[in-house]
Amino acid sequence: MRFVDEFRDGAVARTLAARIADLVEPGRSYRLMEFCGGHTHTISRYGLEDLLPESIRLIHGPGCPVCVLPIGRLDMAIDLARRPEVILCCYGDMMRVPASGRASLMRAKADGADVRMVYASTDALALARANPDREVVFFAIGFETTTPATAAALKQAGAMDLGNFSVFCNHVLTPSAIAAILSLEDSPDGEGLQVDGFVGPGHVSTVIGSAPYEPFARDHGKPIVVSGFEPLDILQSVEMLVVQLNQGRAEVETQYSRAVGRDGNRKALDLIRETLALRESFEWRGLGSIPESALRVADAYAAFDAERKFGPESLSVPDHPACECGTILRGVKRPAECRIFGTGCTPDNPIGSCMVSPEGACAAHYLYGRFRTERAAAE
Repeated sequence: MRFVDEFRDGAVARTLAARIADLVEPGRSYRLMEFCGGHTHTISRYGLEDLLPESIRLIHGPGCPVCVLPIGRLDMAIDLARRPEVILCCYGDMMRVPASGRASLMRAKADGADVRMVYASTDALALARANPDREVVFFAIGFETTTPATAAALKQAGAMDLGNFSVFCNHVLTPSAIAAILSLEDSPDGEGLQVDGFVGPGHVSTVIGSAPYEPFARDHGKPIVVSGFEPLDILQSVEMLVVQLNQGRAEVETQYSRAVGRDGNRKALDLIRETLALRESFEWRGLGSIPESALRVADAYAAFDAERKFGPESLSVPDHPACECGTILRGVKRPAECRIFGTGCTPDNPIGSCMVSPEGACAAHYLYGRFRTERAAAE
């Protein structure tokens, strides 16, 4: 297929769904976690759960980088933004995420902080060149998908000796999050969570490849199918997972073969290794502190590390007591099971990050799925 509408063909989707229904074994349940928030939105937007048999449950995972960033790290960014010498640059979906005391970067900007929304790390570099008397801090966030862009900005800043540019690094790592999810199955925090297989993230895997998932299949017996983001991609990935589970196999397969190889993008990975380094530990919302699960600016580029340059205080801050983002990110609860979903917490008045981000499970369910839930309850 060459065109995006071909990946959204309703007739083909129904054929795939019928094939999946024929494959499921009577009396058996299939609990499949889609790791990436992009998959979650496709599932909700196109009503894929309605096409699948009831024995297949799709569980939303922690694959939204905005959602898993803990409040304490956002507080640090707001502290940086409030410094009069700083221009803080960030991606648009970070602007409205609630921090401590319902603060946000948007509110800090309204109060006079110089916060700029950018589309790319190169925009922050351009601002630093244009404002040599100001300190420009790039609020870097994301899984491995957006990490190469931050790495490229660091290397370019080094080549230019751009002394008024730095990075507040919050890049997190997908394999570590999958490992944390698997560790929850036997933990009280898992609250009965059971995952039979994973719909693996497509965009992340264009960078890191499919090889990093192989230990999860080998050591934990969990099949993983790396999927594209269109409806037919996800349905085909579900079919591939069901086939593996029926056959008693646990392997890493790639449905998204038009973009993902086993070894990933070597040039991007080399650039990341040059400019960034593993943190010993990093706190995730909903998952707690996970060892070696995030990146920091490498020592060779320490002059461009905002944490070393400004020394913002790092704190662990609890979520709003009514917010269920943590359990939703762990896959333990669904958005509608949060008592403030759609009432106290909406996209216009978000209490938690899952309602803000374009990849958040609560935002996806609010936009596309809540009427389905209400209809099912009425019936």
